[in-house]
Amino acid sequence: MEVRGFRAAAVKAGIRGKDRLDLGLIVSDTPAAAAAVFTTNTVKAAPLLLGKERLRGGRAQAILVNAGIANACTGAEGMRNARLCGAMAADTLGIGEELVQLSSTGVIGMQLDVECFRRGIPRLVAALNPGGLEEVSRAIMTTDTVPKTAERVFQLDGVEVKMAGIAKGAGMIMPDMATMLCFILTDAAVEPELLRTMLRSSVRSSFNRITIDGDTSTNDTVLVLANGRSGAPLLAAGSHRQRLFQQQLDEICLDLARQVVRDGEGATKLVTIRVEGAADEAQARQAARTIANSNLVKTAFFGEDANWGRIIAALGRSGADFNPEAVAIAFDDVVMVRDGVGQGAAVEARATEVLRRGEFTVTVGLQAGAAAAEYLTCDFSLDYVKINANYRT
Repeated sequence: MEVRGFRAAAVKAGIRGKDRLDLGLIVSDTPAAAAAVFTTNTVKAAPLLLGKERLRGGRAQAILVNAGIANACTGAEGMRNARLCGAMAADTLGIGEELVQLSSTGVIGMQLDVECFRRGIPRLVAALNPGGLEEVSRAIMTTDTVPKTAERVFQLDGVEVKMAGIAKGAGMIMPDMATMLCFILTDAAVEPELLRTMLRSSVRSSFNRITIDGDTSTNDTVLVLANGRSGAPLLAAGSHRQRLFQQQLDEICLDLARQVVRDGEGATKLVTIRVEGAADEAQARQAARTIANSNLVKTAFFGEDANWGRIIAALGRSGADFNPEAVAIAFDDVVMVRDGVGQGAAVEARATEVLRRGEFTVTVGLQAGAAAAEYLTCDFSLDYVKINANYRT
């Protein structure tokens, strides 16, 4: 998984206190156009506050990321530590501090051990290589069980362009924005403002349409760097090249978002909640989101119980306008409810068979308009409780 002009590496720096990769570095050979979307949580970690400040210039050349400690709710000391770690990376790389983006994931409220960074950063820089992105994807894992990666190769005016992304996230996942870190690299040439617009569009239809447990975090970040090293022409707004690039960015974000939900803490099923026939898109989104976040619905999925009553009850408190006597509910192609009424034991038995699959779609028809929306969610298992009960121990 290589993108022209980018190198990466990861090391065991001792931040987690375990023998695990926990510090990663991604570097572009030249300053790149940069854009990001951060958490909407009022409580934001020090690296996000610093990153937002630095991204006003629209350029970045390096991403320094650690796992184990979130550096959130750490006050002035946390901000000083973030700046110090960024300065160490900048000095070692020989670039300006303003070109270093910082990212952290882990336990909230703990201070970074700066000595781990002092020892680890020189080793990171020495280990930088074009194929190092996959190592970084493993270094940012917390409760993730698998690394999450995606890549695309496409043509812009006959020139090969590459795009690669990594993500982490398995818990505290809900819009807006889902709790996660995601870094996407491309060798296309894009102006920062256009890149920002395209990223926001991609996030709306991917990372902002997933939920695992209804929680959001202090560190959520999706960051894109575009260094132009492919040699393809600069993207122009409204051009065919821009539409093609947007499609690839949409696909890679959705790919990574699906991987996040599939790896949800304790999850055994990946479920698409689709609401159709809503009065408008906002109501369709709200209805789908409410169903996707319902603990009762999610535990029924885990128990493989085709309890459609939980779905229509969640729908009823979503705020969407609809007539309960017009609702239809289907699990894949099995229509369990027509005109607000269940279709009997035989149909429920067929729906139960659908629930035994690892992936399925619940479609809810409101018959109130023409708008539709989808959310990705998962089931809620006993293991979710165990993982989070023991997260700090």
